[in-house]
Amino acid sequence: MVDLQAVAARDNAVWCGIVCESHGLQGLTDADAWSVPRRSPMWYPDAVTLRPGVDVAALLRRIDAGPGASVKDSFADLDLADHGFRVLFDAEWIYRAPTDPPSGTPLSPVTTPAALAAWAAAHGGGDLFRPALLTDARVRVLARYDDQGAVTGGAVVSGDGPCGVSNLFARTADPGDIWRGVLATLPQTPLVGYESEPDLPPAREAGFTPAGPLRVWLRD
Repeated sequence: MVDLQAVAARDNAVWCGIVCESHGLQGLTDADAWSVPRRSPMWYPDAVTLRPGVDVAALLRRIDAGPGASVKDSFADLDLADHGFRVLFDAEWIYRAPTDPPSGTPLSPVTTPAALAAWAAAHGGGDLFRPALLTDARVRVLARYDDQGAVTGGAVVSGDGPCGVSNLFARTADPGDIWRGVLATLPQTPLVGYESEPDLPPAREAGFTPAGPLRVWLRD
């Protein structure tokens, strides 16, 4: 059987690496984790574990473990409290196989720097999302627009199967519509991602199922 938790963690690590590369940060990936030696961009971890039981001290030596450091504990099995970290949040990896015909309307691709800037403003990420993302074949930035052309929601899909869904937001749209829109955009693609409460119910209603817990640690 495929370990969906490990698959989801690896896919998410690839996406974190893509974002860091767009900011000029080169990551390192091995059997234990993905990591960057300097502080990652806003909202992104400095390390993502890729298997259970990673040695904490060795992991922290790979990053700038000072104030502001964060670690995505992909199997929720580490204890970083003795190293000055606290739990920022707990979440669930999620998975959806391409089993049911999608009922939503596909989202629109974001293909130009101007459109990406409008998408990022609606998302709230600002300069986090840089035009280099649009030239990466592994990345699809997707949007829902209203009749006036304003962004009402969107998501990022990355990877090549299973693909990871991240940065899903609904500024004025129904979150369920955005989840269904992602499924309709990639109807034959297995999808992974993660959400925490209260954002899990719309994903579950769209057919995603839990694939295992994760935890994000932060050093204040």
